[in-house]
Amino acid sequence: MTDQTTSLIEKLLLLMLAGAIATAAFEIYGKVISPLLGSSNIAPVPLAASVFKAIAGFSSRPAANFLHYFAGVVAYPFAFAFIARPLWQKIAPDLPWYLVAIAFGCLQWVFAVYVMAHLIAGQAAFLGFTGITWAALYAHIVYALVAIGITQHFTLSRARLSGSP
Repeated sequence: MTDQTTSLIEKLLLLMLAGAIATAAFEIYGKVISPLLGSSNIAPVPLAASVFKAIAGFSSRPAANFLHYFAGVVAYPFAFAFIARPLWQKIAPDLPWYLVAIAFGCLQWVFAVYVMAHLIAGQAAFLGFTGITWAALYAHIVYALVAIGITQHFTLSRARLSGSP
C-alpha cells in the first residue's frame, strides 16, 4: 500500500470512528438527557422504519436499525467531509468549526425530519413541531459538534505533529 492509500484509509476510518462516537452521543442525548430535561425522547429507528417501509414497501426492524446507524457512522460524516467541509473551506474558512458544526447539525435535522420523515415517509412536516422535533434538533446539533469536533481535533493534531500550519 502506498502512503497516499494508507492516509486515505486512515481518514475514512477516522470519519467512521467520529460518526460512531457522535451517534452514541446522539442516542445518549435523545434518549437520556432530553427526557431528563423534561423534553421528548427521540425515536430515530421508528422513523427509519417508516422511511424504509415507504421505499421498500415492507417493514424490517433490522433494516431500519441499519439505515439509522449507517447514516450516523458513514453517510453524515462523509457528507460533511466531502461536501460541507470543502464548502466551508471555500466560502467561510475563518468561521469557527463549532459554528459550522451547529449549522451542519441543523441541516441534518432538516434532512431527517423534513426530507426523510415528511417527503419520503409521509409524516407531518417537521413531525408537527412537537417536542420530538426540538429534541431531534438538539440531538443532531450534539451529533455534529461531537463528530466535527473529533475530526477537527485529530486533523489539527496531525498537522501540528507534521509541522504543517
